Amino acid sequence: MPDGKLVHIVDDDDAVRRSVAFMLKHEGYRVCNHVSGVEFLKAAKQAEQGAVLLDIRMPEMDGLEVQREMTVRGIDMPVVILTGHGDIAIAVKTMRAGAVNFVEKPYGKSELMLALDEAFARLDVKRAVAMQAAEARTRLAGLTGRERDVLNGLVQGYPNKTIAFDLGISPRTVEIYRANLMEKLRVRSLSEALRIAFVAEEDVNETVVEGAHNPPT
Repeated sequence: MPDGKLVHIVDDDDAVRRSVAFMLKHEGYRVCNHVSGVEFLKAAKQAEQGAVLLDIRMPEMDGLEVQREMTVRGIDMPVVILTGHGDIAIAVKTMRAGAVNFVEKPYGKSELMLALDEAFARLDVKRAVAMQAAEARTRLAGLTGRERDVLNGLVQGYPNKTIAFDLGISPRTVEIYRANLMEKLRVRSLSEALRIAFVAEEDVNETVVEGAHNPPT
């Protein structure tokens, strides 16, 4: 069962929205309807994360344009495209742009459910990665400034002697800091310590990119 997972339905056809919403609610999903891509984009940044059922043909902005704008604005929700029979070429473009899947109208319930299962599986992976990044940041926050300096040197691939020279301390002192930081990070090998640093670094880089896409107003 979906356990109340949220699906954003973006379609200008009221009959389609109502029929899809009825089907999804019957299957245990929660539904949020949007009458256009423009309306969805206005609400999406503050909206609860979920899967997006996005119609390909809409006035003002079509599905591909909405999908591209989601990327620009850092709206990271998995997208399933709703297409007509003549829209396969466009649907392929949306897949290249990152859509999880597409379903052709008229579509069967099983086809739609499978596409949504795939979308939520992708969302679950993203949430798991975010949790790992949060845990990595928490562990790194427990290090002293000098321990972080030593870890940064290790991340760069430098040997203890090089790190010691750069920091103006002895190699033996570097070894002590290295042992301390590994204990605080609760790891038993250098590779585990580096993995934590890499996860946190990737999360920071993604945040910087998103901030560039969404400058303060």
